[in-house]
Amino acid sequence: MLVNCAAYQHGRKLADLGVDEISGYLERPDCFVWVALKEPTEAELAALQAEFGLHPLAVEDAQHGHQRPKVDEFDHSLFAVLHLVEPIDGELHVGEVAIFVGANYAVSVRRDVERGFTDVRARCEQEPELLKHGPAYVLYALMDATVDRYFPVLDQIETELEAIEARIFRNEGARGNLEALYELKSKLMVLKHAINPLLESLSRLYGGRVPALCVPLQDYFRDVADHLVRLNLSIDGARDTIITAISVNLSMITIQETEVTKRLAGYGALIAVPTMIAGVYGMNFRAMPELDWRYGYPFSLLIMLVIDLWVFRRLRRAKWL
Repeated sequence: MLVNCAAYQHGRKLADLGVDEISGYLERPDCFVWVALKEPTEAELAALQAEFGLHPLAVEDAQHGHQRPKVDEFDHSLFAVLHLVEPIDGELHVGEVAIFVGANYAVSVRRDVERGFTDVRARCEQEPELLKHGPAYVLYALMDATVDRYFPVLDQIETELEAIEARIFRNEGARGNLEALYELKSKLMVLKHAINPLLESLSRLYGGRVPALCVPLQDYFRDVADHLVRLNLSIDGARDTIITAISVNLSMITIQETEVTKRLAGYGALIAVPTMIAGVYGMNFRAMPELDWRYGYPFSLLIMLVIDLWVFRRLRRAKWL
């Protein structure tokens, strides 16, 4: 459906438009039209393709979705695909926004995500000195907003990671900690898949051979790239921390198992002493020590108790019990 459609000239909004009014504004000098769509039908995209002359390959990618983040250049236009990452009920939901940019138009197509870019449009309209650069600034603003939305997601992941680390050293829920760490690792991979391809593609919008549309805004696209580099480094750092936390968690499990084994061995030693003495007296020999002594039985029990107490003290000193 059509979310918004407006015409701008010299950085200022002229009017909200219907699709049938776009042609008249495209003919005006220094004027461009910004269209925002959500889950458009084939007919809606076909109408805009005819209106703006969108490249058919780019339209096909926008229609079907599930594209890798990228920036493609077609003759005198650009086509970008960005991943929108939203945390929903503890999971990361991934949507897409496809952006068509030409000399006098900017078209955004949003899929599989609820949060739109109304705030981005409002911010752009409050900055006419920048919006006068035209559709290229719209592309920058949408990219910048998308990348900025990655930071809270990463902050949330890092907060969860710190909580898991604290639980590890409190010896709480070892198996649950492992599952949570692997879940965080997969969330980081979702962010990684959104950031890395975009970082590679964005380099063509600043420095070197830059599309004519983006020449005045190279510093702004470089700033977006710097944010992506920061995110990428933070993700790599968080992944290393997760790998370390998994190793520490496994080590803590091993230590716990060792402590249990030591305790079992200690109690086994305490049981072994009376078992050995009782086993000797259970043999069928005619001449047994103290066999005819009246206090032989209590004496044997006393010997067992004394030896067990001595073994128990030694094990406590060795911290086995």
